[in-house]
Amino acid sequence: MPEELEGQIESITFANEETGYAVARVRVAGREDRVTAVGNLISPLPGERVRLKGEWSRHPQYGLQFKVSECRASAPVTAQGIEKYLGSGQIKGIGPQMARRIVARFAERTLEVIEREPQKLAEVEGIGRKRIALIRQAWDCQRELREVMVFLQSHGLSPARAAALFRRYGRQAIQRVRANPYRLAEEIFGIGFLTADRIASSLGFARDSAARAEAGLLHTLRQAAEEGHACCPRALLLARSRELLQIEEEIISRALEGLARSGKIIVETSPVLPNGERAVYLPSYHLAEAGSALALKALLGHPRASGSLFQPEGAETLHRVQRELGIRLAEQQEEALRLALEKKLLVVTGGPGTGKTTIMKALLAALARTALRVMLAAPTGRAAKRLSEVSGREARTIHRLLEFDQRSGGFQRGPQNPLPCELLIVDEASMIDILLMHQLLGALPPSSSLILVGDANQLPSVGAGNVLKDIIASGLVPVVELREIFRQARQSRIVVNAHRILKGRLPELEQGEGESDFYFIEQEDPERAAGIVLQLVRERIPRKFQLDPLEDIQVLAPMHKGSVGVETLNRLLQEALNSRRDGIQRGESVFKIGDRVMQLRNDYERQVFNGDIGRVAGIDRELQELRVAFEGRTVRFAFSQTDDLGLAYAVSIHKAQGCEFPAVVVPLLTQHFPLLQRNLLYTAVTRGRRLVVLVGSRKALAIAVRNDRPVKRYTLLRERLLEPGSGSGSPGRGFPA
Repeated sequence: MPEELEGQIESITFANEETGYAVARVRVAGREDRVTAVGNLISPLPGERVRLKGEWSRHPQYGLQFKVSECRASAPVTAQGIEKYLGSGQIKGIGPQMARRIVARFAERTLEVIEREPQKLAEVEGIGRKRIALIRQAWDCQRELREVMVFLQSHGLSPARAAALFRRYGRQAIQRVRANPYRLAEEIFGIGFLTADRIASSLGFARDSAARAEAGLLHTLRQAAEEGHACCPRALLLARSRELLQIEEEIISRALEGLARSGKIIVETSPVLPNGERAVYLPSYHLAEAGSALALKALLGHPRASGSLFQPEGAETLHRVQRELGIRLAEQQEEALRLALEKKLLVVTGGPGTGKTTIMKALLAALARTALRVMLAAPTGRAAKRLSEVSGREARTIHRLLEFDQRSGGFQRGPQNPLPCELLIVDEASMIDILLMHQLLGALPPSSSLILVGDANQLPSVGAGNVLKDIIASGLVPVVELREIFRQARQSRIVVNAHRILKGRLPELEQGEGESDFYFIEQEDPERAAGIVLQLVRERIPRKFQLDPLEDIQVLAPMHKGSVGVETLNRLLQEALNSRRDGIQRGESVFKIGDRVMQLRNDYERQVFNGDIGRVAGIDRELQELRVAFEGRTVRFAFSQTDDLGLAYAVSIHKAQGCEFPAVVVPLLTQHFPLLQRNLLYTAVTRGRRLVVLVGSRKALAIAVRNDRPVKRYTLLRERLLEPGSGSGSPGRGFPA
């Protein structure tokens, strides 16, 4: 039950200006001992009067604390409090000794004098006109900061968000928020449309205002991008926005026209949408899609680098490579190798066990005697690490390949500073979204060759677009699809069942004799299925297969919500696998040392990216930091920035793309019905290297295998590649709304 305390701040033990989090010692009337208050206190100063609302808790190291949920501060009224307040160092020009002199002269009237009659400060020894001006300026700044923070929090912003907004706008924060609170959703990370809409409502903005309609349209378009759409048909965008805003469509249509005129969206006619429907883009996605199409065409039309020594051609190269590697290439593999040596652009696709890795090894062997500069890349850290292991050469993530520059906030590699290579091989290409593909193509020299290797039957990228499938469907780029499963791979039931699923056939569930690498445990009750998943990870798999539950076993779930969803399973698995009691609470999640966590969005400054998995290595409460080890590299997060992290004992199948794990456990029940699709199940099964265990109902399994209708993604990359010339809509070109 929340309590209220009122008292005076004696001292500040810790304060984080960025987050608003502080630890303060407070003298409370009627209590002999000072109270330790922790939480968001809005730039607290010694001597201030505070009214705190919160709850008591006992920290294992620091003892009894009052966890603050709400803080109201006021200026001190006693001479002693005022002296502490002024001597805290926050008012430039006043230190402890000067504060003592000022209070000795003006006593309880000191703050009133500074506010209304600052010229009287000259009566104090050591204060002249320059210092009076300095004190007055610092006093005004401190007052404005407090006014801004109080104003923002009074309209529902958390202290951390309010601090971020103040850092962005400074003294103009109140004025800007009052003028158009919806701009917060565009300009301040972590403040979405719903928060901005709540603030706007409290400020008296009309539900049918143009500002609200425009903000709702942009929010809906961003949501579509998060769902994987590079663009959105105009009619669908208007319908979704009307559902969100609950206002007349005519108002939304006018707002759409206004956004198009201002360049905040791009609207263009699509040759593939029915009845002359128009496609609506956020400018970055329009630029990326149109730019990628132009870059791919330019790459195809540019001659290969001179002296690149793709020699000798034909049978001699094939024979030499097979002798050196001690292998025999199948017919499709020979074709892939031949095309890789001849073509500027090539896609190699195929399921597990069909020899994609063998082709990359063979290609690298074929080029070993040339002076050709070859670079290897993959979308994720795990995929890049695996590519390095199988190729014996350095492979980097695409983000690191493009060399992000923290000072400029962009990639160093681009058209003006291209990659130093004549051939780029990219593995796990199905994971590349349209924004990243555009950046990659922009950094590739026109004379270079590009080979995209991936499994087109997996789920599309987490980010917007359907890049690999669109490139294949265009017919513009040579494609080799590997179908033959090699003898060694046929001994794996994971591989065999993955291909059965791909063909619309149920996996073989009978185990036969001996150990298997693929199991199905039937259980239709969701709670019992969750219990079995827990048992498998904690006991059964580690005992039978000698695998580490934290390092080697990954739970993959189709959905986030529900009793067998990612969120519930993470709570259960954390409790089962991490016995530590001490942690930090962020929203619904608690992070403890040893926890397995995943980065949920690209963070270029820290060089960690969406889907990267790490372990919590330390918690520093004094510095308010969480330390996470990613692939041997420790990254620091302020507590306020841990919204970008999630527990990863269980992750969604979508988030697991590009990753392989020694063992995966996949719950599959009818409660997952909205997402039970063939490519989702296929992707899950192909994430397991040594072991796959499905837990659930045969009905859910059958639904997933039969459902070969993947969710529609709105993208026009294929059409742009098919169009002659420069393609529909060069970067930046739009049409009237």
